[in-house]
Order: sequence, then C-alpha cells, then structure tokens
Amino acid sequence: MSGPTARAVTLDADGIPISGLLAEPPHGPPRAVVVALHGSGMSAGYFDNRAGPGLSLLALGAELGYTVLSLDRPGYGASARRLPLGQNLADQTGTLGAALAAFRRSHDHGAGLFLLAHSNGGRLALSTAAAEHAPPDLIGLDVSGLGSMLAVGPGQLPGSGARGAWRRHWGALRLYPPGAFLEGQRLVRPVPDLEARETPLWPRMYAALAARVRVPVRFTFAEQEQWWRSDEEAVRALLAPLAGVPAEVVGQPDAGHNISLGRAARTYHLRALAFLEECLLARESAAPVPRAAQT
Repeated sequence: MSGPTARAVTLDADGIPISGLLAEPPHGPPRAVVVALHGSGMSAGYFDNRAGPGLSLLALGAELGYTVLSLDRPGYGASARRLPLGQNLADQTGTLGAALAAFRRSHDHGAGLFLLAHSNGGRLALSTAAAEHAPPDLIGLDVSGLGSMLAVGPGQLPGSGARGAWRRHWGALRLYPPGAFLEGQRLVRPVPDLEARETPLWPRMYAALAARVRVPVRFTFAEQEQWWRSDEEAVRALLAPLAGVPAEVVGQPDAGHNISLGRAARTYHLRALAFLEECLLARESAAPVPRAAQT
C-alpha cells in the first residue's frame, strides 16, 4: 500500500526492551508525536493496517505531519521474554514512561505527545496521564474500545490463554475489508497473566484514576462495541470523574470493537487526529496566565 513506511524500533525502558513501529513525516520535523497503544492480545501492528488503502494510522499520521510511534505494551513483543507474566497497570505505566523518556531523548517530538489507545491500551493511556510523573508535554488522549461499565460478566473477558468471544471483538463481517481477518491473525498475541487478572478490576479502578487526569480526553465507542456499555448511564459514569478537563464521548458508525482493523479505520483515525488538532489549537489560543497567578 502507498504512504510512508513504518520501521521497527526498540526502546530501552530502564533495561526492558520495548518494541514497536515508527513512522515519521517525510518532510520536516513532526508537529507532535502520536503514541499508539494496542489492546489485549494484539501487538503494535494493530495500528498499521494494510488490508486496504488508507487504513494505517502510521501512514496517515506521517502524511499529516506527525510522528506515529506504535508500541508493543509491556509483556508483548520484545519485552515478553523479560516479562513472561506481563505487568500490572502501575508497573506498565512506569515502563511506558521510561520508554517515552528514552524516545524523547533521541527524537524530535514537536509540540508533545498525544496518546491514542485501544481497549486495554486505554487503561495504560489513562494511567499514564494520571501518573505523578506524567509526560510534561502530554497533549491529550483518544481512547477507543474502553469504558468503565462492562457489558459482559467479568468471567467472559479475554484472559491468559483465551481470546474471548470472537464476535464481540469483531462484530459483523461486513465491517471489515477482505484480508482483515488474516491481518488480525498475524497480530494476535497471548494475553499476559498479570494483565488478564487485573482487567476485571477496571470498573472499580477507573473513577479514582480518571480524576487525576489533567489533559483533554476523547472516548470512541464503535457502533457494534460489545465489551463495554455506552448507554446514557454508562456515559455519565465515564465522564463524571473527568469534570475538571475537556472530555467527550463519541460513536463511530459502521465499526466493531477492532475499529483500526475495519473499514472505518481511516474515518476513526482522521477524527482522532482532528481531536489532536483541537487540543493543539486550544493550547495555542489559550489566554496568557496572569503574572500574579504564576507566583
């Protein structure tokens, strides 16, 4: 497929190798860096969908002037041998922070970092934004396929050695281009034990963690999302802890849970990058802080 080519990279996260894919703008420095975080049982290639033209986030982002860094989360890819059980969310947050610090030391990061995350990658994105030592130039978060109220029983979630219900991951077959399922099979990885054990606890963890987030957040629910509730009650519960920051919930028509592998991938990625543009605009247009408030 046409478009900028992604290359493999490995970052040193304080001795833990974190692998991923990197696409950089072909002309000039990046406006910002989009850090993409995959969900459970997937890998960094989730965001480099080549099953159809224009579906890769890495190619699209680079074309629009962003660096896109899609990482294998701790316990996946190059770190799997070092972390055979994976890591819990707190430890994943520390490891990701170290990996991003290493990336920033060796790459131009423009206006800062924007986290674009899917499913369980969204837990890591929110935890990173809520951390005491969050990246100082964090711009915002775009999270798809994650809520705070489950639409299934905890025992039905995908776990170590199990992929969960196939239909809940994908939705209707018509939502995906030819070759999408072969692409998906290539990307599937085992879910690390520590991650699988902690995932059912997320509804109880969410509110306290989200209340510490200090950057804009956008949640996207696919039309055929079947893991997480997105009804009015669920949306209120999702947004309530984020009352101190700009936050919104939107729907993505004609998509299943694995949005970035489907026909709607380009539409979703464009909307997510438009949200990034809105975050940048808000920063650039913000009124200066009065001198008295700075002291």
